Amino acid sequence: MDNLHIVNLASYNRPKISEDKKRDWVNYGDDNNYYQYLIDLYTNSTTNHSIINGVVNMMYGKGLDALNNNQKPNEYASMRSIISDNCLRKVCLDLKLLGEGSFQVLYKDKQVVKAEHFPRQTLRAEKCNEDGDIEGYYYSADWSKVKPNDKPKRIAAFGFGNGTESEIKICKKYVSGYDYYCPVDYQGALAYAELESEIADYLINDVQNNFSGTKVVNFNNGVPDANQQLQIKNDVMRKLTGARGEKVVIAFNNNAESKTTVDDIPLNDAPAHYEYLSNECSKKLIVGHRITSPLLLGIRAENNGLGSNADEIKTASLLFDNITIKPYQDLLTECIDDILAVNGISLKLYFRTLQPLSFIETDNAITNEAREEETGVKASLTSQCDLSTEFDDNEMFELLSQYGEEEDLENWELVDEREVDYEQEEALDKMIGLVSTGTATPNSKSKQDKEVRGVKFKVRYRYSPNKTSSNSRKFCIDMVKANKLYRKEDIIAMGSKPVNKGWGPSGSSDTYSIWLYKGGGSCHHKWLRQTFRDKTSGNIANIDPNISTNKARKEGFNPVNEKEVSMKPKDMPNQGFINR
Repeated sequence: MDNLHIVNLASYNRPKISEDKKRDWVNYGDDNNYYQYLIDLYTNSTTNHSIINGVVNMMYGKGLDALNNNQKPNEYASMRSIISDNCLRKVCLDLKLLGEGSFQVLYKDKQVVKAEHFPRQTLRAEKCNEDGDIEGYYYSADWSKVKPNDKPKRIAAFGFGNGTESEIKICKKYVSGYDYYCPVDYQGALAYAELESEIADYLINDVQNNFSGTKVVNFNNGVPDANQQLQIKNDVMRKLTGARGEKVVIAFNNNAESKTTVDDIPLNDAPAHYEYLSNECSKKLIVGHRITSPLLLGIRAENNGLGSNADEIKTASLLFDNITIKPYQDLLTECIDDILAVNGISLKLYFRTLQPLSFIETDNAITNEAREEETGVKASLTSQCDLSTEFDDNEMFELLSQYGEEEDLENWELVDEREVDYEQEEALDKMIGLVSTGTATPNSKSKQDKEVRGVKFKVRYRYSPNKTSSNSRKFCIDMVKANKLYRKEDIIAMGSKPVNKGWGPSGSSDTYSIWLYKGGGSCHHKWLRQTFRDKTSGNIANIDPNISTNKARKEGFNPVNEKEVSMKPKDMPNQGFINR
């Protein structure tokens, strides 16, 4: 059987991470160029390319923002100057495509002045120190061209610089056993991305070869020795194998009787075979990337149409956002928090959501603008109140102007901020003594304004988020425009006045609970509870810092209140509409 040779297809191997005693950095991949392999699969595999782009777009959404940007405008402006939108988009792509993203952090006078995107594929990790920390990274524009005597540039890792030199901050998740490099989350599907790429090349080559089938090359002029057989086999394989094999075989023969013969082996049912492989690759890539529904990324699977799959998209979108998108966004915001902390900046960062569809029943839409927004034409619903209803007079604004107070917080410090959860309202008050036997301040404007052991507190509520759109209802526009802080008494009192005409039960009433239902049915706003401390009063150290509902319950306090307060009307049953 010496004249029989079996050719195996190249098998997929996971990246090899190896330390070389002669090198200060750690290799990634057999050729230290594994990142380029991932990039090639991104550019050559249709499904892989589409999925990665879709996930990255949803990760970035409409950009980075902060929940408390109004309370900390200077810090917010500083954050915007440090991290640009273009930089963040690139880091998002690297994080998904390569498994890690990287910032180059620039300093001046030991303060961060800029955090710029740094191409992750150009960096290799330095060997860990005795504590297991990576103190630096080595840079090369093309690691495939690094020679043994070359010395790539070393850049300090974040937190290991001297406060003036640039540093590299890596954004990655923790994977057990991978200290230096994090594998991509679609690692198990890479073989199918490679297969899809090869299928595409093979089909193109098949067309160029006039759909000629697989060939068997027979050499009929005797059996050479083993070394000659191996040499001939290698020569033929170099010419014929792979997706881009050559079209022509040139043979030299002593005579016609000993000529080389080339026999075709046709592939039966070739179209069905290619279709099966292509579909299998797509399915495995969708699973590998944790895509809950291909329709979310604009991929139409088999006979599924968009019109008949609204429920599937609605459920899949919520699941996909929670299990795939948010974990990435959390990694990025935590990484950025670390960078901003150098400058003492503390913001509640989040990514503005990019939804493929808003899942509001179009049959109940009030205006044409709402229908457009439901199909994704308008801006994100996360920060808007849709279903605009305008009034010709200023009665609503005049009524609203009677409530709330202008911000005068020069001597007040924000010590707690959270979305209103009605089950915790009284419990929170109890924990800091706002409904205890504490002595009220002389200029008290609310029952929640108290002095506790020499420290003055007040609780106010803000209409949140502080954003509207061109088709927002007038009530929401006026509330955001006023930008006031409200006592709970103010909000309760609004429910007895026609501050938002036509949004009462069944549309026949002009009054309803603003405390519970905010701007009315399908509203996207919530109340934000803010607790302030008078900086000129006593020492806050005298107050129990553990503002805990659970602790209050242990002390016998078990509040049970309306669940609607903690919900946006759009998330309530029937989207907050009553008997509509």
